[in-house]
Amino acid sequence: MTQDTLQDRFLAMVLDNPVNRAILKRMPDLGIQDGWLVAGCLFGTVWNALSNRPLTENIRDYDIFYYDPDTGYEAEDAVIRRGAALFADLGVEVEIRNQARVPLWFKARFGVPYAPISESRTGIDRFVVAGTCSGISQAGEVHAPFGFEDMFAGVLRRNPMNPTPHQFQFKCGSYRERWPWLKVVEKETVAYKETAAHTA
Repeated sequence: MTQDTLQDRFLAMVLDNPVNRAILKRMPDLGIQDGWLVAGCLFGTVWNALSNRPLTENIRDYDIFYYDPDTGYEAEDAVIRRGAALFADLGVEVEIRNQARVPLWFKARFGVPYAPISESRTGIDRFVVAGTCSGISQAGEVHAPFGFEDMFAGVLRRNPMNPTPHQFQFKCGSYRERWPWLKVVEKETVAYKETAAHTA
């Protein structure tokens, strides 16, 4: 199956999740730059669809990345507050993080430095598990730097661009508790790919 076909399937499944669809529709009202819906709400929806389970099942939160060179706490907090009001009726946890601020707290939390970034897509590139690196922007662009093969095959492979390889087994355990059919592959045979398209 080609990357384009897999991307089409990814978008169809992700947008069938009514929470994903509502968040993406409302994101422009957050007033953020470089905004992306990312991570578990996307790949978790795909794994639920492949498991014939409700699309929102076992999705712990819905993550939004954005990029603002203002790394002050107050600026990010203002966005978080707007998001809390904007998404309050959805009944889910929506976590909003300015990617420019991540290097400020990452080492204290994970024990290793996090190189500065200049756009949200770089944050997506650095997820622990390669096949989970995915995002949909508020403009409808898709970013999946390692493609979709691992996601649809249920393969959990370490991302060589991630700075915390010691988190890999923890992440795999968390995912396999919810989707037991997922397979852990220790080898890092994964290539960076550029994928981009629009939902409409």
